[in-house]
Amino acid sequence: MFFKKIKKYASLFLLTFVILPINTLAYSKYLIAGGNNIGIEIQSKGIVIVGTYEINNQNPALKAGLIPGDIIINVDNISITTINEFIDVVNKNKTQELKIKYNRNDKEYTTKLSVYSDSGVLKTGLYVKDTITGIGTLSYIDPETKSFGALGHEIVEKNTNQILEINKGTIFESKVINIERSQAGTPGSKTAEYFSDKIKGTVSKNTKNGIFGIYSDTISTSKLYKVAEIKDIKLGKAFIKTVINGNEIKEYEINILKINTDKNTNRNILFEIIDQELLEKTGGIVQGMSGSTIIQGDYIIGAVNFVLVDEPNKGYGVFITNMLEESEK
Repeated sequence: MFFKKIKKYASLFLLTFVILPINTLAYSKYLIAGGNNIGIEIQSKGIVIVGTYEINNQNPALKAGLIPGDIIINVDNISITTINEFIDVVNKNKTQELKIKYNRNDKEYTTKLSVYSDSGVLKTGLYVKDTITGIGTLSYIDPETKSFGALGHEIVEKNTNQILEINKGTIFESKVINIERSQAGTPGSKTAEYFSDKIKGTVSKNTKNGIFGIYSDTISTSKLYKVAEIKDIKLGKAFIKTVINGNEIKEYEINILKINTDKNTNRNILFEIIDQELLEKTGGIVQGMSGSTIIQGDYIIGAVNFVLVDEPNKGYGVFITNMLEESEK
């Protein structure tokens, strides 16, 4: 739900010792609820291979054993974090063969990649990417630490469906300018305008339970919500906070149908939207709503993260405690 187009989800991211209580956590018991529409930009650790192509009937990547999803981290003994750095090393190479170090499934490998000249231009046969930009929803801000959580699920590179390890990232101001309504079998989406110069915070982690970082803009603590433990969450009436027009955060009524207490999943709260205004304007849950805060009474209980593709009026949310605990790992 982070991108305009996503794959369909089935109905279905030192020598001093101190003794602490086993379950001691640093996050606050009260949080600022989000709901803000945000732009998100993250730069991967290394450059991600998203495709390959042939040069003079040769496929250099295939010969080198490289495939989409591999992350190049070092070329000719030089650390690589951006496409420009990669191009610079390629252009300086005099042997027409690059020494490549790359990660695949959290394991490190090395190989040699041939470089070919095509009409005077050096080519590697690789399509690569180093940055992903999209929109989502801010879930919460901790008023004591200014740490934040958003999305409720991981960010993946859409061509490879691989989760990106973050080198650096930012969240910034974004305004919703249009809604493409959801229909059964086809989730809709928010269309937004970006203001990438109006930075709201920095992103440091990309996990299955959301993205996390430090909020740098001014925050208001006029309304705080108590963090709900799993036992505090009830079936029935609740609300989601989200934006469907401009920057206006509104609450929309939902009905919680089922609670999954398994902490190994991020599909913890099954709910249906019953707010007629939201259903009329969006058809249900749309891409870009990921991270929308779920409120029940005076509790912040979770964040929206998935839509049921064939029933877009229904979706899942992740427990807020799962997000907070993930942010501290």
